[in-house]
Amino acid sequence: MVQVFYSPSYVGASHAFDTTRKSKWVADSLSTQAISGIDLRAPQSFTRQQVIEVHDPDYALAVETGEPRSLAESQGFPWDAGIWSMVLASNGGVVEAALAAMQSGAAGSLSSGLHHARRAQGKGFCTFNGLAIAARAALASGARSILILDLDAHCGGGTHSLIMDNPRIWQLDVSVCSFDSYEPSERTVLSILRDASEYLPLIASRLEDLGSHAPQFDLCLYNAGMDPFEDCDIGGLEGISQEILAERERIVFDWCRERGIPVAFVLAGGYIGSRLDQRRLVDLHRLTLSAAARTPTRDRQQ
Repeated sequence: MVQVFYSPSYVGASHAFDTTRKSKWVADSLSTQAISGIDLRAPQSFTRQQVIEVHDPDYALAVETGEPRSLAESQGFPWDAGIWSMVLASNGGVVEAALAAMQSGAAGSLSSGLHHARRAQGKGFCTFNGLAIAARAALASGARSILILDLDAHCGGGTHSLIMDNPRIWQLDVSVCSFDSYEPSERTVLSILRDASEYLPLIASRLEDLGSHAPQFDLCLYNAGMDPFEDCDIGGLEGISQEILAERERIVFDWCRERGIPVAFVLAGGYIGSRLDQRRLVDLHRLTLSAAARTPTRDRQQ
C-alpha cells in the first residue's frame, strides 16, 4: 500500500481557492471512488521549529499572527487564523510522505502551494516550501542525495533559492511558463518549453541525463503539477492533454522504480477556470495517485 497523507487541516484557511481546497476534493473522491493500493492517513503534528529550520522566524511569526499583514499575505491571499494550522499540516504531510517513501519506496501527500515560497516571504499562493523542508528532513534521516522533480506549469524559483547552496540536493524543473524562473546551475536544471509536442520527450531526456550524470538519489520529491493541462487557465499549454499527463506520470514513476529511487509526491498546481471544472481537476490529480499505486512498495532499511 502507498501511504498518502491528508488532514482536514489542509483546507483550514477561510480563503476559498484551489490551493486551499482541492486536497479535500481529492480525498473525498477516494471515499466514493477508491484507488486500489492507496492508504489515506493523517500526518503527525508539525512544529514551528521545523518550519524555521528553513524559513525566517519573523516570517513564520507573521503567518501565525497576521502581523505585519503584508508579510502574512505575501503568498497572495487574505490572512486568517486558520492559515497557520493549514500550512503546518500540509507541509508536515510532505515531510511524512518523504520519510515514508524512504522506508517503503513510494508515498505522497495531498499538499499543494509549496514551490514558490522563499525563506522570508511567500509567493504565488505558496506560504511555506514543504519541498525544501522535506528535503532537509530526509537528509537528516539518512538520505545522501535528493532529487526535487518539479513538473508544475510554473518554475520553482522558491525551491531553487532554498536549496541552491546544498550540494546534496538536485532540482529538475520542466515548465511551460516562465513565472518564477531562475538561473540554473550544475545541480539545478531548468527547461521552459512552448511546444506541447516536446513535453514528454523533454521530460524523458532530462530524466535520462540525470540517470547518467547525477548521483544515485535516495529520494525523489515530485511536485506533480497538473496546470500544464491545456484547459487550465493558469499555466496551461495547448496540446497537453489528460492522456499526455497520464503518460507523464507513468514515465516519472517508472523512472524511479527502475532505478530503485523512493518517490514522494505532492499535488502542486491545477486550477478551476473557464474550461476546467472541479470534477475534471480532481481526475487530473488522481492520475498521480493511480501511477503511484502501481509502484511496488517494500520495507526499506536505512
